Amino acid sequence: MCAAMSRENLQKESDPTKRRILVAYFSWSGNTRKIANQIHDVVGGDLFEIVSVEAYPRDYDECVEQAKRELDASSMPKLKSEVEDIGSYDVVIIGYPNWWGTIPRPVASFLSKCDSSRKRIAPFCTHGGDRLGSSVEDIHKICPHAIVSEGLAIRGGDARDMKHSLSEWLRRIGLG
Repeated sequence: MCAAMSRENLQKESDPTKRRILVAYFSWSGNTRKIANQIHDVVGGDLFEIVSVEAYPRDYDECVEQAKRELDASSMPKLKSEVEDIGSYDVVIIGYPNWWGTIPRPVASFLSKCDSSRKRIAPFCTHGGDRLGSSVEDIHKICPHAIVSEGLAIRGGDARDMKHSLSEWLRRIGLG
């Protein structure tokens, strides 16, 4: 733990009820949204959907191609809205589908604007077989001063009711 942490931050760290939590997510198919809502039901806090100004195609193959072009170009898509006073949150639980083995570029845009100093980031992703891929490492690169918790990977088709698994994960990382 950082020696510069204030008494208030130490109390927040040891008492989950004093932490300000943001559950932020990006969802194309709706699976990640389902998981984000279930997490929000358990931990409370605020819920925020990351939405890019340019909508992704509803056709799967077209969406995959657009996501690949954005990743190859390291683009930072503009977002429809931002979180007011993101610095006031102690914990950001961030959800996303695994696209091309990492976070979708709108999530990279969101995280790049997040003051991650001494902030805990807890990532979860939905996937079709690649689990977390390199997404946790990529979050570390974007938010080098954050404390990034163990990530959770959920197969997209299992997104319907994961409250038990989510509660176990949240307990393991000190948020449940």
